[in-house]
Amino acid sequence: MGFRSLPAALIGLAILSACQQTKPPTAEIVAPAASLATASALSVEEARQIAEDAYIYGYSLISVEMSRKVITNVEKPTSKRAPMGQFALLREYPSAAYRDVTAPNADTLYSNAFIDVSKEPWIVSWPDMGKRYYVWEFYDAWVPVIFDPGSRTTGQKAQTYAVTGPGWTGKLPDGVKEVKSPTSTVWILSRTYSTGSPADYREVWKLQDQYKLYPLSAWGKPYTPPPGRIDPGVDMKRSVRDNVNALDAASYFQWMNDLMKNNPPAPEDAPMVARMAKIGIVPGGRFDLSRFEPAVGKAISDAPRTGWAKIAEYTARSGQVKDGWLLNLKVGHYGTDYMARAWLSAFGIPANAPKDAVYVVGLKDADGQPLDASRNKYVVRFKSKKDLPPADGFWSLTMYDDQYFFIPNALNRYTVSQRNKLKTNPDGSIDLYLQKDRPSADKVSNWLPAPPAGFIPMFRLYWPKETSPSVLDGTWWPPAIQKVGAR
Repeated sequence: MGFRSLPAALIGLAILSACQQTKPPTAEIVAPAASLATASALSVEEARQIAEDAYIYGYSLISVEMSRKVITNVEKPTSKRAPMGQFALLREYPSAAYRDVTAPNADTLYSNAFIDVSKEPWIVSWPDMGKRYYVWEFYDAWVPVIFDPGSRTTGQKAQTYAVTGPGWTGKLPDGVKEVKSPTSTVWILSRTYSTGSPADYREVWKLQDQYKLYPLSAWGKPYTPPPGRIDPGVDMKRSVRDNVNALDAASYFQWMNDLMKNNPPAPEDAPMVARMAKIGIVPGGRFDLSRFEPAVGKAISDAPRTGWAKIAEYTARSGQVKDGWLLNLKVGHYGTDYMARAWLSAFGIPANAPKDAVYVVGLKDADGQPLDASRNKYVVRFKSKKDLPPADGFWSLTMYDDQYFFIPNALNRYTVSQRNKLKTNPDGSIDLYLQKDRPSADKVSNWLPAPPAGFIPMFRLYWPKETSPSVLDGTWWPPAIQKVGAR
């Protein structure tokens, strides 16, 4: 995952795309839209504010569902996608062409699946992981982490869980632990560490091939998952974020209504639910702009444009900024901070909870200027090895373009990390070079290729240390990004 304020041009493109028409499927309508009396009582400004807040509130729900539609839109599993109820097992690090999630990593191999627990629980299991670092995250339909087993929390032994839906009650097989989901849609994502060598890839594949996923009704029986169905209406070329931002207000809010039927808002969301009902956003209901006076309808229709602009502009307030780096620890659990949840869904979906992984994002250089490798070369200098990112799992520094995707380069290198043979300077310091051009041979091992444009560097600390120095309490922070000369 990753974060950064978007350049004005990108914000403009995203807002422009929101005017395009993309129609989601419509679920059964079981509740009426806003009453005529309520609709006529709304002022233009009140309607505008409710719609804008509702857009932000629902952004994570729509983003998860759009991710599901894209990732499951195949007949049989591939390394990147799989039908509902099956794992897509990524066999190598993502390439620069990967667009299914924003800010992917090049440190772990993903095992990715979506399940629907509205009718029955689903079983998920994995083998003894030996000494290999791994972490699983189970996300509900609104994107909060509901369970995070792995090396840090549940250890290396083989484990089996049953993911149950909101209304399920029943008995599970012996030895199976329950994971209760508040929503019917559940996104399961495993990250299994790999050094990236062909031999290590093969070792991870052996583990991935033992990851199991099947409905409870198939317990103890042979199970062959059904083939998936391809929806030709899903745009598979654009990123999930661009697909979400292409929805107009009518499509977006109707989709919210449809999704909230089986993926209910949390109890603490009651005030927001009551407000949204004033403009016809009701779980299972029908959203109808024609019920409003033209000026009110226009105000509501503007929500994708104004709501997205606020999400994009939120970056500077999303966490603590120091020495040009942004640290946001409000990830994985959001409560009623709907803006934080929307922002994460736009720029880092899906993300680990902080104790599993922390993401520190470079915004500016030491002089407070935007990062631009078309004009400058940069260096991040650690005084010594003991000043490198403190993590019990691993750390890495990843390079992204200004839309949070990998950048093609001659080395196919998207990260530098502790697994690289980093060269140490005579005084014991370690320099990481962020630049477009290949440096001299003695520096290539420490080089992270940058694009000839603005870029986003991101430190990842998996299983960050909790004793000082720690990124979790602010006693560790990355060095400022220094300019070292023009290109």
